[in-house]
Amino acid sequence: MTTKRATTGKRSIRRGTNLPRMGDFNESVILDAIRRHPAGLSRVELAQATGLSAQTVSNITRRLLDQGVARESGKQNTGSGKPRTLLEIVPTSRYAVGVHLDPAVITCVLVDLLGTVVAQRSQRTPSGSDTEGIVADMAASACALMAEPGVDEARVLGLGIAAPGPIDATAGWVVDPPELPGWGRYPLRDRLSEATGLPALLDKDVTAAVVAERWAGAGADSRNLLFFYLGTGSGMGLVVEDMVLRGVSGNAGEVGGLGSACSTRTLVDEAIALGVLGGEYTVLDPADAQHGLERLAALAAEGHTEADGIIERLGVRIGRGVCAAATLLDVDTVVFGGPTWHVLDDRLLTTIEPMVARSPFVRPTHPTTVVSTTLGEKVAAVGAASLVLDRALSAQPRSLLLG
Repeated sequence: MTTKRATTGKRSIRRGTNLPRMGDFNESVILDAIRRHPAGLSRVELAQATGLSAQTVSNITRRLLDQGVARESGKQNTGSGKPRTLLEIVPTSRYAVGVHLDPAVITCVLVDLLGTVVAQRSQRTPSGSDTEGIVADMAASACALMAEPGVDEARVLGLGIAAPGPIDATAGWVVDPPELPGWGRYPLRDRLSEATGLPALLDKDVTAAVVAERWAGAGADSRNLLFFYLGTGSGMGLVVEDMVLRGVSGNAGEVGGLGSACSTRTLVDEAIALGVLGGEYTVLDPADAQHGLERLAALAAEGHTEADGIIERLGVRIGRGVCAAATLLDVDTVVFGGPTWHVLDDRLLTTIEPMVARSPFVRPTHPTTVVSTTLGEKVAAVGAASLVLDRALSAQPRSLLLG
């Protein structure tokens, strides 16, 4: 097992196709290949990496240059013949907005084409059932981000929304989320689209988070990835052979009893029951739990044995679930993150990393990278924006279906 993401000179690149009428797919293949190589790629390297003909690569790169999505970034000396011209992504050529509706905090971000956060806003999630008022605030934050100096609103591709499950992905509804009383069945995707004027996508928070890791995070080099999400609740985002698993209804990633056992509220309630935290930390709404969790982490860091024991038991629960899922899916990378993960990250990894390393099924066949997200607590919001980038710009195998 390794605890840091391995860096390699070559990244996994989708193969293109020279079949007729495949221009959109091939353009995405080329764009994705350039995006995954920050140092730039030449046209010759693009042809070799994607399997496309030199003429196809030349035609597509000309279009990308004309659109301003890519640019020539310098020369590459090959030792013989004339230097090759390198191509790179123009980050500011496209943007996407991401909104994460968490029961404790609402986070909005604007990201560029490389998934870098350009601007962000967050606020405590209001309690109560004024869904229309909350959505109006979310839309106002999204619009304010697009109005930031230097941002061309015409280059914003759309709006992505990450929400706790369950969701109806097809209809764009949240469906009675447990920690958001009063929301019921609410058409969140369409309401935000109408309020912002942007096309919108809705996905589960854990799914959005794993998309963020593939687009701009620690999972960029992995085709088989598990993301463990720790926020108000918990869940797992899954990638198998470079495909995000969403399930029949878009609700893959729920982990049953493990999810409730790893919730912030459960952890704080346990600490209060054991007398580690006082009654003033009683959780009245999800935002309250964050304060109790931070105090619990501080006590553990100060050497409080019972506080540390609560976190240790949490780590064991997470470790067992992650080892089982990693074995079932045969992943090579496990990433941890979410709105509350950063509070406990180092302490939990101390418990979880050895459990993965000792896993009798993982260890004999391949190393497994175990790492915290590089995207911080806003990973689901970045993921929401990445949903838009991924849908608009990544090579989608479904686009190869004819008729």
